[in-house]
Amino acid sequence: MLMDIKNMLWNQTWRWVDHSSSGLQFNPLQSFALDDTFCASVGEGASASIMRAWVHHPTIVLGIQDTRLPYAVEGIQYLEEEGYRVIVRNSGGLAVVLDEGIFNLSLIFKENKKFSIHSGYDFMWELIRLMFPDAPGTIDAYEVKGSYCPGDYDLSIGGKKFAGISQRRIRGGAAVQIYLAVTKSGAERAKVLQRFYQKASKGEATRFTPPQIEPQVMSSLNELFGKTMSINDILYRLLTTFQKEGAMIKSSSLQPDEFTRFENFFDRVLERNNKAIKKSTNQC
Repeated sequence: MLMDIKNMLWNQTWRWVDHSSSGLQFNPLQSFALDDTFCASVGEGASASIMRAWVHHPTIVLGIQDTRLPYAVEGIQYLEEEGYRVIVRNSGGLAVVLDEGIFNLSLIFKENKKFSIHSGYDFMWELIRLMFPDAPGTIDAYEVKGSYCPGDYDLSIGGKKFAGISQRRIRGGAAVQIYLAVTKSGAERAKVLQRFYQKASKGEATRFTPPQIEPQVMSSLNELFGKTMSINDILYRLLTTFQKEGAMIKSSSLQPDEFTRFENFFDRVLERNNKAIKKSTNQC
């Protein structure tokens, strides 16, 4: 079954949307609105499948549960003092870090009865393995205890997590998203979120138990490979892998008929973000 799904995804034309540089110039919330926009376009058959790369300036993306911690406002203030913009995602998951050394990729395609949620995760995992045949060890997928935003499809080498995969489905489209820590220290990023959770919970018992972060289990590709990689290196590996596997790639951008839809999605994402931030402030 997985082989059939892989063939279905590889053997097609993909719209290529590159926000790895331009994304540094706009609000990270726009990335979530863009993925929703593209999901709707693909879901209704108005667009081919899409792969979109994106990179943002230092930002902490919180999950809704993070904002409900008893001292969330103190945690958010700490993050802002550390130079991070703080936003709240419009889907599930816990806090993650974005910065210039984090490469994000969204694969957006039409939902298919044969394409289960696990199939989406498996396809992304397989893509990463194909992109890094020179990895210094097996690229595993399992929940890495002590990592931030832990999940069943944490990607790691030798027990060190360097990537996390999430998935969102809306209006007939599916977006499988991954962040890859490319440069800098994975442990230092983890320490920032470790301190956030310490300040936002202060050890009090809550309905939501925040992750007990152990910074040493987080890493970056530079650290794992023992050599310097850049965002451009990842872009090259991504595009050449797709081409090698038989996919057709056509560069694209937001189409005229997608602008209005994007504005509507962005308004919703912005409204949800503001409500979540305001609610966390009021409860503290």
